[in-house]
Amino acid sequence: MPIYEYECRGCHNQFEFLVLATTTPACPACASTDLDKLLSLSSVSSDGTRQRSLGLAREKSKIVQRDKAHAEHEAFHHHHH
Repeated sequence: MPIYEYECRGCHNQFEFLVLATTTPACPACASTDLDKLLSLSSVSSDGTRQRSLGLAREKSKIVQRDKAHAEHEAFHHHHH
């Protein structure tokens, strides 16, 4: 049972769909069946890819924490003025 990635031509929603022999993929957002099948890359796991994924997740976490601290700082100063 393959999982394919699609993009709806109408609303441009991208989604994955488990394709069975008796099913027709449809957009979960608008129910359209006018879809483009997207090229999906094989999932490969190795020490290198795991380390890269971990590094990207850490970078994203740092950005989120920095943005949160900045928002709290702004809110504090806005509230006290």
